[in-house]
Amino acid sequence: MAYILEVRRLSKRFGALRAVEDLSFTVRKGTISALIGPNGSGKSTTFNLITGHLKPDAGEILFEGHHLEGLPAEAVARLGIARTFQTPQVFSHLTVLENVLLAVYQHLRPGRLSALLRTPSFFRKEKGAREEALYWLERFFLADEAARRASELPLGKLRYLELARALALRPKLLLLDEAASGLDPREKEDLARILSQLPREGLTLFWVEHDLNLLMELAEEVIVLDQGRKIAQGPPAEIQKDPRVIQVYLGEE
Repeated sequence: MAYILEVRRLSKRFGALRAVEDLSFTVRKGTISALIGPNGSGKSTTFNLITGHLKPDAGEILFEGHHLEGLPAEAVARLGIARTFQTPQVFSHLTVLENVLLAVYQHLRPGRLSALLRTPSFFRKEKGAREEALYWLERFFLADEAARRASELPLGKLRYLELARALALRPKLLLLDEAASGLDPREKEDLARILSQLPREGLTLFWVEHDLNLLMELAEEVIVLDQGRKIAQGPPAEIQKDPRVIQVYLGEE
């Protein structure tokens, strides 16, 4: 199976702190892969390097053969990479529907002339944009909240809104940063069901999450970091038996 993401000998330091050191791994297209490790192991730094929020000191990041190192976040996003954050990032002053519509408009832009003249083509695109936004809201149980301001949503629904908005961008690769954090058991079950369907729809997921049970259930491949270095990569069943992982992350028991 082809690799959608390849990281080669990636390094990043902050002064004397070695956040990521000589890191190499691959993510296969159309899968759910997980990135785990103890606090401070370099997971968030790795995500920030991939998405253009940080520049690496050394190494290569290839997405579908395109070099990402040094590109700004906006250029990385245009290539087809979206992400969520540990703290959901939405436009709190806008409605739930407006948040997702902004994402839809990134790839469904009416022409300036048709927008100015309000042509039939303009109205068809506007109708299509609204239908697409409502589709994602329905998938994340937010259709009834469409007119509500995002600032009024509880944490669980905020995470769903951020996910709906990210998917409305139509990415090829979605990076999830603790997407299940703060969700109750029912919400986690719903999230797992939705995310498990996405690879069959052509999307690749790369997920950082502290809920190991959830990750081990959904991920096909797990990458383990410790002190900025990869110590293991493989299927969940192998990772759970790896002595190095047990020692540094899961605990001796």
